[in-house]
Amino acid sequence: MFGRRLRSVRRIKHKGKPLGEILEKHERFHRQLPEGEQANLGGADLSRADLSQRNLSRAILTGAHLEGCNLRGARLTFADLRACKLRRADLRNCDLTEANLEEADLAGADLSGAELFRADLRSANMRKCTLRGTVLRQANLGGADLSGSDLTLASVRELGLDGVKLEGTNITAAVVRDILPEDRNVQTHNDLQQGGKAARAGG
Repeated sequence: MFGRRLRSVRRIKHKGKPLGEILEKHERFHRQLPEGEQANLGGADLSRADLSQRNLSRAILTGAHLEGCNLRGARLTFADLRACKLRRADLRNCDLTEANLEEADLAGADLSGAELFRADLRSANMRKCTLRGTVLRQANLGGADLSGSDLTLASVRELGLDGVKLEGTNITAAVVRDILPEDRNVQTHNDLQQGGKAARAGG
């Protein structure tokens, strides 16, 4: 998944500005220091960028291309990632608390150990994602596609699953409780368990 060579932030520019400089100013913005500036990377080509351990809290990344990007351990709390392209990205141990990932493409991404507390994942493409040990408590998954994803040991609590696609999901030893159906089309707790059983039977 992550075999292709990563790009250093020193070699990437967005709208003529070096990415390293943008990130440094964003860090100053986050710490409320002089000359700080919120990072606006909407639509940026950051594919295969090495952004591991970076602080991107509250960064604007709408529509950005982050395919194959290394975001392992990055802080993305309250970040705007709407319609972001995150296919096959490494998001292990990321903090995505209350991040907006509406309509993001996360197909094949690894979110093992990530924190997605209250994250907005409406209509997100999460097909074949690895979500081992991921915290999805109170996340909004309305209309998301989690088909074929691995939710082993994940915390799936206190959330609605309205219109979520769960075919072939693996929920081995996942913590599943307090599912909140909102209408007759909702995938219930039992539906989630059945999806997991189907995945194990197929394996």
